[in-house]
Amino acid sequence: MPVFKPFHGMLPTVERAAQVAAVPYDVVNSAEAAVLAEGNPYSFLHVSRPEIDMEKGIDLYRDEVYAKAKANFDKIIAEAPLTVDKEAHLYIYKLVMGEQIQTGVFGAASAVDYAENRIKKHEKTRQDKEDDRTRHVMTLKSHTGPAFFTYKDDAKIDALIAEECAKAPLFDFVAPDGIGHTLWRVDAATSEKLSELFAAIDYFYIADGHHRSAAAARTMKESAPANPNHTGDEDYNYFLAAAFPASQLKILPYNRAVHTLNGLSEEAFMAKLSEKFTVAESSTKSPEKGGIFKMYLNKKWYTVTPKFDASILGVIERLDVSVLQDNVLAPILGIDDPRTSKAIDFIGGIRGTAELEKLVDSGDYAVAFSMYPTTVGQLIDIADAGEIMPPKSTWFEPKLRDGLVCHNF
Repeated sequence: MPVFKPFHGMLPTVERAAQVAAVPYDVVNSAEAAVLAEGNPYSFLHVSRPEIDMEKGIDLYRDEVYAKAKANFDKIIAEAPLTVDKEAHLYIYKLVMGEQIQTGVFGAASAVDYAENRIKKHEKTRQDKEDDRTRHVMTLKSHTGPAFFTYKDDAKIDALIAEECAKAPLFDFVAPDGIGHTLWRVDAATSEKLSELFAAIDYFYIADGHHRSAAAARTMKESAPANPNHTGDEDYNYFLAAAFPASQLKILPYNRAVHTLNGLSEEAFMAKLSEKFTVAESSTKSPEKGGIFKMYLNKKWYTVTPKFDASILGVIERLDVSVLQDNVLAPILGIDDPRTSKAIDFIGGIRGTAELEKLVDSGDYAVAFSMYPTTVGQLIDIADAGEIMPPKSTWFEPKLRDGLVCHNF
């Protein structure tokens, strides 16, 4: 039974909320972040991507970068301003992207629950990214970007959230990318009731934010020894998360683009591919169902269908991304470790198949693969089995915004 408790959130004013809220640090590079934050001194990208206010090309892990994040954070707190709620609350958060609507709850998740697997994972973390997030959090003394959780649907939680959403929201705005964001501050008594309902579920599952969660566990581990009166109830034992019911989530495909054919001619590559797959020219660019994938090569789209029955494979091996990795990327294209290989790039599905065509047509890439999205059910099954998904298996949209609510410690 995981802990998900009310906390003293730090929020922007109603007037500044739309300016403060920013996309997560890990979905944009430095150049993209600079463009998004241009002309907006309150954008939270100045905190999550502080290098945009420093000399171009600076090493992102230098001491000065973390110091700049802290300085920018303090400036936004003072000038936006951001204020800490006097009472502890949960906060309901609704996102609208076209027909996709998802409504969840901001709360304080337990770093102990993460360590003891009541918050289940499906990805490995990278040491360098853990180090970066831990240092960022410890420098700011705040969790400013939420981990994105899901949980198996619960009718009682749904009903209480619906009651709260009938009330007037605190924030309600549409971001420049067209995504709507609405936030409700839940009163203290109702927050406690909602927290008790969450305590009755079996597990949280990390949808996105494995490095944020891992950094929270390390923050707890590093903070406790410095406090001679440590009890386990301190704010540094908890971290910011937003939890959404599984049925409401939307996963987009995570597509692949490969720089070369590993020394093969196009004909030799197609011959090797055809040993295990049926390959036919296609008039469509995205898979219509799971179990197949589309391939873009030399200005043509192909449907690629396994000649073998993938459904009899293990829970990991039967994933489309695993079938591609185990039968194409590794044995034919030489990409043994997609986590570290420089030969492959992963393209979020929000960019569409036109991005794959653009990459290959540019000549910088030789071939691209359009994937069918992994399902939330598969994610939960894999996490329940204690297994780890291949890298870049899921791309969730819409993205949660940083800066709407912060959890200080």
